Amino acid sequence: MMRFAVLGSGSGGNAAIIECGDLRLMVDAGLSAKQLSTRIRLLGLEPSQLDGILLTHEHGDHVRGLRVFLKQFQVPVYATPATARVVKETGIAGGTWKLFEAGNPFAIGDAVIESFAIQHDAVDPVGFVIGHRERRLGLLSDAGFVTRSMSAQLKGLNSLFVEANYDDDLLEADTKRPWSIKQRISSRHGHLSNAQVRDLIQEIAHPGLVRVVLGHLSSDCNSPEVVLRHLRECLDGLGHGLTQLHCARQDEPSQWFGID
Repeated sequence: MMRFAVLGSGSGGNAAIIECGDLRLMVDAGLSAKQLSTRIRLLGLEPSQLDGILLTHEHGDHVRGLRVFLKQFQVPVYATPATARVVKETGIAGGTWKLFEAGNPFAIGDAVIESFAIQHDAVDPVGFVIGHRERRLGLLSDAGFVTRSMSAQLKGLNSLFVEANYDDDLLEADTKRPWSIKQRISSRHGHLSNAQVRDLIQEIAHPGLVRVVLGHLSSDCNSPEVVLRHLRECLDGLGHGLTQLHCARQDEPSQWFGID
């Protein structure tokens, strides 16, 4: 059995849980340690049951709760050497660190973790594909651009969690952000738009892609209604009307999503 849930996703903090049989992994720890523990328990697990924490990159909304969480629970942390170095410089003492190089697969229990380099303004950001037996889950967040190699890594998935940060028209019309911030968001090292996610889905959609969960939605420059409409039209047009779409929330964990 393989399943996953999003503990929270957005500029206020990001984390997800993946369960592969008896193995339990958390990807990122961007919520407070208290919220991480509370939301893990809401899903019927205990934080002490985690077998590892995978880090995508070092930004605060992905590692904010890590320092306190590691004081409370002895969970190994998996990160690239550059990401580990920068995260440790924030004051994290102790913990067991397991280092990997982007592009080199490794195993945790009977799960195979494939990492791949992504485009973002961090030292060594990565996405993940987690395989368990014949099931594959892809996770792609905080990427300003989808390269051909990234698309290739994400083919053949059963489920995908992907950032859909902004809608182009809503970002352009936004009056809260100065031009420089808008440029950073939409740059090749910023965040993914609805249109970029649509293009990715067109590349990787297949009959076995059962579910796409969308995360990191901007509260001002995107909405579940807008992105779900765009991607539903895309999938239906490709003949994949059975692929399910969901939007993760910032303020509460998602349900468990089974990976068939």
